This record gives sequence, structure tokens and C-alpha cells, in this order.
Amino acid sequence: MEEYENKLIAEIEILRDNFIKTTEKLIKDVKRQDKIMLRSDKRQQQEYDELQRKFDEVAILQREIEDTQREVVFTMGAIGESRSKETGNHVRRVAQYSKIFALHYGMDEKEAEMLKQASPMHDIGKVAIPDAVLNKPGKFDEVERKIMDTHAELGYEMLKMSNRPLLKMAATVAYEHHEKWNGTGYPNQLKGEEIHIYGRITAMADVFDALGSDRVYKKSWDDEKIFSFFKEERGEHFDPKLVDIFFENLNEFLAVRDSLKDVSL
Repeated sequence: MEEYENKLIAEIEILRDNFIKTTEKLIKDVKRQDKIMLRSDKRQQQEYDELQRKFDEVAILQREIEDTQREVVFTMGAIGESRSKETGNHVRRVAQYSKIFALHYGMDEKEAEMLKQASPMHDIGKVAIPDAVLNKPGKFDEVERKIMDTHAELGYEMLKMSNRPLLKMAATVAYEHHEKWNGTGYPNQLKGEEIHIYGRITAMADVFDALGSDRVYKKSWDDEKIFSFFKEERGEHFDPKLVDIFFENLNEFLAVRDSLKDVSL
């Protein structure tokens, strides 16, 4: 019996030793795996951080490109206006008016903001119009009017090849802002909703500002005369919905005009 017990104890000791060894080996394996995983996690984190850094750099570069593009568009629009002796505040006011119209018409903030940025380019084609025509006091004769009217198509030709959304929008604005709702505008005698909403909005914004400003060929109109004109031209020159938006939100337009008054030199 004693011999059997001693043999059993010896076997138990062997099993215990094997269990301890196996356990120790498992612990070592786990620790080693943890180290491998830690190194792997660290490497993955480094790779992620590097990728994020590159994404951030691209985002910054994209913002710089967009900011530069906006500046170029606005500056080009201002150049077009300055050749016709108009102030930089004209394009600023037209830009703000265009956004107000766009938002109340139902465009989202992004599209309305883009139209605000594109609308200053509406008269960029004027850079190709001779000074003798562009700055003539008084009315144009038939030949001069035909020359002046080419500025819409000239502006479109300048911009149409760009694939940039902002410049594509500006091309549409330049091309269609002299079309009229009743089909008597230029250059293509488009009618009603054939005229892109960007052109219809810029037309309203541009005419409102032009009528209220001194030009080489006319004195500014008073508000009552401007308001009567828009009522008369509802459904003729202008989109009826935009005329309604103008009068329903008149205080917003007047606030912009008051905040961006021309400074007399």
C-alpha cells in the first residue's frame, strides 16, 4: 500500500511540474504576443497618425486653393466694373443681394454662398469692350449698343472652359444675366425658366444696384422709382418669384445697401 501511495504521489508531482511548466510557457507566450501586439498597435497608430497628417495637409491646401479661387474671381469681377468707372462696392453689393435672393428662393447655404462668390463676374466681358463705348456718357447708338451687348458672350467665352464649379457658375451668370423673363433679352432671347436661376438672380441683384447708383450715363434713381420699376417689370424683365422675394425681404436688401455705400472721392 505504501509503495502504491508513493508511486501515486510521484505521478501527481510529475503532473504538477508539467502543469507549472505548461502554465509558465503559456504566460511567456502571452507576454510575447502582447509585446508583438503592442509593437503592431504602435506601428498602426504611427501609420494612422501619418495618414491623418497627410489628410490635414490636403485639406489645408484645398482651402487655400478655394480661397485663392474666390479672391481671383472677385478681383476679376472688380476689374471688369472698374473699367466702366464703377466702384468695388457695386460687386460687393451684387454678391450680397444674390445670396439673399438665393436663400429665399430655396437654395441651400453652400449653393447660395457659391452664387455670392460667382456673381461678381457677371460683367467680366466688359474688359474686352473699348473705353469709348464702355464709358460713353449718354445713350448708345445702334452700333455702340451691339458692341456693348457682346460683353455677356465675351464673359462666357472667358470662363466656359473651366471645370471648377465656381467658374462654371460664373460663366452661366456672365452669359445669362441680361436675358429677360419675357424673352426679349440677350444674347440668346431665352424666356422664363429657360434662363438659369443663377442668371435670373444676378439680373435682379445687378439692376437693383445699378438703378440706385450714379453711372456715367445716368443719375441714381430714388427708391420709389426703383420699386415702381420692379413692380412694372414683374413677369416682363424679371422672374415674378424673385420680384416677390425682393419686396417680402426688402429690409435685408436695404441693410446691405446701407452697409456698403459708395464713398465719394
